[in-house]
Amino acid sequence: MMPHAQKAAIFNKDEARTDWHDASLWMVRKKRDFAVSEIPEWEFLREFASDIKMHTLSKLDDYLEAFEKAAIQNGAIVHWAADAKEHNDIVLSILNKHQAKKMVKSKSMLTEECHLNEFLELHNIEVIDSDLGERIIQMLNEPPSHIVLPAIHLKKEEIGELFHRELHTEKGATDPQYLTEAARHHLREKFHTAQVALTGVNFGIAETGEVVVCTNEGNADMGVHLTPVQIHSMGIEKLIPRRSDLAVFTRLLARSATGQPVTVFTSHHRNPKPAGEMHIILVDNGRTEQLGKPDFRSSLKCIRCGACMNTCPIYRRSGGHSYETTIPGPIGSILTPGVDLKKHGQLPFASTLCGSCTDVCPVKIDIHTQLYKWRQIVSEAGLPEGGNKTMMSIMGNGLASPSFFHRLGNIGRKLLRLFPGKERFLSFTVWTKDRDLPKAPVESFREWYAKQARDAQ
Repeated sequence: MMPHAQKAAIFNKDEARTDWHDASLWMVRKKRDFAVSEIPEWEFLREFASDIKMHTLSKLDDYLEAFEKAAIQNGAIVHWAADAKEHNDIVLSILNKHQAKKMVKSKSMLTEECHLNEFLELHNIEVIDSDLGERIIQMLNEPPSHIVLPAIHLKKEEIGELFHRELHTEKGATDPQYLTEAARHHLREKFHTAQVALTGVNFGIAETGEVVVCTNEGNADMGVHLTPVQIHSMGIEKLIPRRSDLAVFTRLLARSATGQPVTVFTSHHRNPKPAGEMHIILVDNGRTEQLGKPDFRSSLKCIRCGACMNTCPIYRRSGGHSYETTIPGPIGSILTPGVDLKKHGQLPFASTLCGSCTDVCPVKIDIHTQLYKWRQIVSEAGLPEGGNKTMMSIMGNGLASPSFFHRLGNIGRKLLRLFPGKERFLSFTVWTKDRDLPKAPVESFREWYAKQARDAQ
C-alpha cells in the first residue's frame, strides 16, 4: 500500500486539477456556512443531535433489539451480520432465493465498505449503481473519492468522454443537462429489468422499526418501488430512538452536506410491498469494537454528511483516493486505524489539527482531538517510518529534557539568523515553497522570563 503522502504527491502533480478540486469543495463549504447562518438555533441542534447519538450508543443493544422487534412486526425480515463477509453472503442468499441476476443499488458507503459489488460480480450478479456519481465511478472501475460527492474529482470533460465511450453520447459533449439526460435513459432500462433493489440507510428508528433513506435523485425510491424485493443495508450505529428525533437530524444533514435546507427525497420504508419482501441487514463490521474504545466511540455518531472533508485543507488538496479507505478525510482517519493500525496508522498524520473538521461536524464529534490521540497510539506502537520516526525520536527526547530543549532552541535561533529567508535555509523541503521563515527572536521565552524575575527582585 502506498503511503498517503505519496498518493497525495501524485495528485498534486496536476496543479490545475488540485486547485480546481480545492475550490470546488470550498464552494460546498461556503454553501454550508450560508445555510447554517439562516438557522439561529444551529448550535442547539448540534448539541441536541450529539446528545441523542451518545444516548443511543450508550444503550445500543437495547435499541437494536427494540428496532428488530418493531421491524419484524411491520413485516420486514431482519438479518444480523457480524462482518462484511456475512453481509455479502446474506445479500447473495436473498438474490439466489429469488433467482435474481440483476440488482440496482443506491449509494451506500456500507456496501462500499463491504466490497459488495465485487463480491456479487464474482457470482455472476449484475449490480448497477443508480446514483449518478456512483454510476460514473462504477463505469471507471474506481472507488468513490467522497462520501457525498463520489465523482467530485472528475471534470465534466472527462465524464463526457466516458459517456461517449460507454453510452455513445456525442463526442466532446460537456453540457451537464445533456449528460444527465443520457444517464437517465441508460438507468431507466436498468430499473425496469432489475429484480432486486438495495439501498443504504441514513437513519433507523428503534421506536417504529422503519428505515429512512435520504437522497437527491430519487433513485433509491425508483429501485424500491419497481422491484418486488428490497434490501436495506444498515450499520448498527445508524439508529436513533424515536421518529420525533429525526427532525433534528434532517435539519442538520443536508445543510452540512451540500448547503441544502433538506434532501429532495427523505423516504421512510416500513412495510414490504404487497407480495413483496423487505429485508434489513444490521451490520457490525468493527463498530462494536470502536464502541468499546472510550476515546473513539463518539466517532460512531457520524451521519456521513462529508462536511469535515469539504473543510479539511489536507483532503481538499490531496483527493479522496489518496487515503485508500472507504471513508476518506478526517472522519475516515479516525475510523480506519482501529481496523488495521499498521495499514492505516499514517492517516491521523494527514491533518493540520486545525480543528475546522470539529467546528463543522453537525453532531459535534471531536475529530481533531481523536486524530491527535491516534497519533499518540501510532507513535507508541513504533509505527512511524523513515524520517518521521527519526524526527519524532529527536523531538521526543528534546521535549522531555529542559536543558536539551533549551540547547535546541539556541541552535535554531542561530540558524535562523545565519540563513535568513526561505531560499537559503531548508530549501530542500517543499514546506518552505509558500512559507517564509520567522524572524529569529533575540532570546527564548525561558531567558526572557528569567530576566524578568531577576529585574523584579
